[in-house]
Amino acid sequence: MDKAALLAAVISQVKELKKDALESSKGFLIPVDDDEVKVEPYVIGAGDGTISVKASVCCEYRSEHLSDLREALDSLHLKMVKAEIATLGNRVKNVFVLTSFKKDSNDANTEAYELLASSVHQVLSSVLDKASPSPEYSPRTTLPSKRRRLSYFDKIDTSSSSL
Repeated sequence: MDKAALLAAVISQVKELKKDALESSKGFLIPVDDDEVKVEPYVIGAGDGTISVKASVCCEYRSEHLSDLREALDSLHLKMVKAEIATLGNRVKNVFVLTSFKKDSNDANTEAYELLASSVHQVLSSVLDKASPSPEYSPRTTLPSKRRRLSYFDKIDTSSSSL
């Protein structure tokens, strides 16, 4: 087996393992590798005219992340029913259940869900966009991510040392 075939086999095996890991982690709150915002309907079962959505944001952790999320969600004037946070390495996943009262009982539920989901998705996407700087200014491209290796044997200055 040549090197190219071996490399192709290893890559396909890694992809298969990632897919299996993703399938086995369904139902668990585990951050994924990609930045994402998901908003989906959530049924609480209160029956009092509330509309609820479950929103999740997955991205790289940064120190101002939680305050940015709080500020963005507060701007929507929704009631937060549930919040969960999970971290793995430098990745973080935030899941929120948000509710809103229907203003007019004649509105169709699907229209109200779409409006609420669209608003939440837009606000959370803006937080995610703020967290993802452009690649040209990214610390990964401008600063090395590894420490510089120094060898003690490269330069020995014998003129300043006293014996």
